[in-house]
Amino acid sequence: MQDLDLNKRNVVAFYEMMFNACDPRKAIEAYAGGDYIQHNPHVETGKEGFIAYFEKMAAEFPGKRVVVKRALAEGDHVILHCHQIWPEGLEYAGIDIFRLDDNGKIVEHWDVLQEMPKTSAHENGMF
Repeated sequence: MQDLDLNKRNVVAFYEMMFNACDPRKAIEAYAGGDYIQHNPHVETGKEGFIAYFEKMAAEFPGKRVVVKRALAEGDHVILHCHQIWPEGLEYAGIDIFRLDDNGKIVEHWDVLQEMPKTSAHENGMF
């Protein structure tokens, strides 16, 4: 049986460590399971592909950060709704979907990103 609160805490800690603390290797070591399947077409599948991509990103974009707006869990999945803030004013609204193993370790990832619009037809915001 999945511990939904533990799964959410693990995924948020993973995301904070790899994105904000710029330490994807430590994030993978602490929070990934035996396998790591990646669905983002820009990132190689597997742990080393993830580490290489996000180490390069950290070096190329110092100052980037992410704010987790909400975390939802069901079964063996956790979904994060995030605000990514990049240097030079670029911002994204993102959805990250993670699948976890029975030990609360991340084993699979999908994501969808939308650049924050300059204007909107309403005042509701993205978050």
